[in-house]
Amino acid sequence: MSGHSKWATTKHKKAVVDAKRSKLFAKLIKTIEVAARTGGPDPAGNPTLADAITGAKRLSVPADNIERAIKRGSGEMGDANAYEEIMYEAYGPGGVAFLIECLTDNRNRANAEVRTAITRNGGNPADPGSVAYLFSRKSLITIAKTEGLTEDDVLLAVLEAGAEEVNDNDEAFEVVCDVSDARGIRDACAEAGLTVDGADIAWIPSTSIELEDEPARKVLKLVDALEDLDDVQNVYANFDVSDEVLASV
Repeated sequence: MSGHSKWATTKHKKAVVDAKRSKLFAKLIKTIEVAARTGGPDPAGNPTLADAITGAKRLSVPADNIERAIKRGSGEMGDANAYEEIMYEAYGPGGVAFLIECLTDNRNRANAEVRTAITRNGGNPADPGSVAYLFSRKSLITIAKTEGLTEDDVLLAVLEAGAEEVNDNDEAFEVVCDVSDARGIRDACAEAGLTVDGADIAWIPSTSIELEDEPARKVLKLVDALEDLDDVQNVYANFDVSDEVLASV
């Protein structure tokens, strides 16, 4: 599993108890609002919205906030915010490749803030397409851990449905698959009695750069600077770090 996936899991655990909680909540709410605007306010007929709601609840976003986001997105509370999706590409310290997903209502602000965060933290903005080819769009399906359930059990249940790999994320299992196979994976989980906690779509690197302590610190500092921006929804990077290095930084 990529170093950034490990780092993201750690950060989400921290975020519910530290000062960055409100920023994380704001990003999750924005995802719900956009999903409701594009696919409708009914989670039963809008799986993207259903997954966004599940993810927000898992990280303790208040139900009132979620409901208001759905109403804003659907237009029930007036005109919804006109968010634009933008992808930025960059190289960070040590040649690590970055993809930065933004949802913004002000392209000029997003351009300026993302570029500043990159250059101030040892990175270089890259031309469109110069980094993206190193990543593939994948579905990440989260499976709840239950007593006695093993990684091999999950793999056995989902392998024939198109799963590419299964990762143990401490508190849950994560199934990686092509976006087109996500529905089949969900069905296979249901048949096997596994509980799907949610799903995301992410950019997964084809190769990773192994980082030691100091390079890891520099790269994670850039990740933090980018994720601290209100317009940035997700940051993907092709680095890997050992559990020992991750713990030390």
